[in-house]
Amino acid sequence: MNHQNSTSGLLERLQNGGSVVVAEGYVFEFERRGYLKAGAYVPEVVLDHPELVKQMHEEFVHAGSDVVLAFTYYGHREKLRLIGKEDQLAAMNKKALALAREVARATGTLFAGNICNSTIYNRDDKESQTKVAAMFKEQVEWSVEEGVDLIIAETFQEVGEALLALEVIRTYGKGVPAVVTLCPAAKSMTYDGVPFGEACRRLEEAGAAVVGLNCNRGPDTMIPLMREIRKACKGPIACLPAVYRTSDESLTMQSLRDPCTGKCAFPTDLPSHACSRSDIERYARACREIGVNYIGLCCGSCSHYLRIVAEIYGRTPGASKYSPDMSEHYMFGDKSKFSEYSTKGLIEYANGF
Repeated sequence: MNHQNSTSGLLERLQNGGSVVVAEGYVFEFERRGYLKAGAYVPEVVLDHPELVKQMHEEFVHAGSDVVLAFTYYGHREKLRLIGKEDQLAAMNKKALALAREVARATGTLFAGNICNSTIYNRDDKESQTKVAAMFKEQVEWSVEEGVDLIIAETFQEVGEALLALEVIRTYGKGVPAVVTLCPAAKSMTYDGVPFGEACRRLEEAGAAVVGLNCNRGPDTMIPLMREIRKACKGPIACLPAVYRTSDESLTMQSLRDPCTGKCAFPTDLPSHACSRSDIERYARACREIGVNYIGLCCGSCSHYLRIVAEIYGRTPGASKYSPDMSEHYMFGDKSKFSEYSTKGLIEYANGF
């Protein structure tokens, strides 16, 4: 298993052109597997089936992730209040952090805490901002208590909320580096009207170790924004798109339509727009060309996609042992190894000739 600079921290790994590969997408993957409810998207699986969370951490590391991300996305006070389980807040966060720490320490990967969009932030309401800051504070303090190597603050549609999250991390994080990513919608600016390049520059100048984008847009519609961010920012930049085929006609996964019914595909019919492995390879190569240092995948991600990203970024994870080798396939492989009956006749049969 080849994890870059396995004993060093985030900043050390990113020095001198280094890179970090990051697995996200836990919410959609657990929903797909039947252990998380679409809608509220609260990570109840952390308490209901902790063994499965640990297994997914291990699977993503096996696929090439350099980071084990505690599964506390939407595990904050407001989301738990929504489903009537606010009393489980501390237990859920501490368990998620403990599971991630165990796998990270066993594999020499980075251990990350996680905070995310609050769903209640209002830029015109100081009371809401105070409430959001308090929500972030408790999650940051739990992360620090468990010994995280970094804290990821993600999926912010307003630079104001992202800056608030960064301020809380810098105030209560005891020096732990912060990765802060914004969530792009159809317009090329945040919900509070700031172009993404400028927004990321503001976050960088405010002390974020890494800045960039995650979620909402797929690879093809996120890459143009990353070019702007690379021009605007001096330090490491992050790119973690949703794994769906967005386009100029449908810039975000929420705007995609089911090709058969014409209805909104988000969230349960999004597989009809899933990226191919070739799409992911093209995405990862584009990120390398741009100079993305912190690369991953968000909603819709799973281990076979992440392995491709890791390999293009120079990793040889355990999963690379099982990377495709179609030369060994009896119909589509090396013709010298198989009979003409298999390599020609059955192909014609499969193609309907």
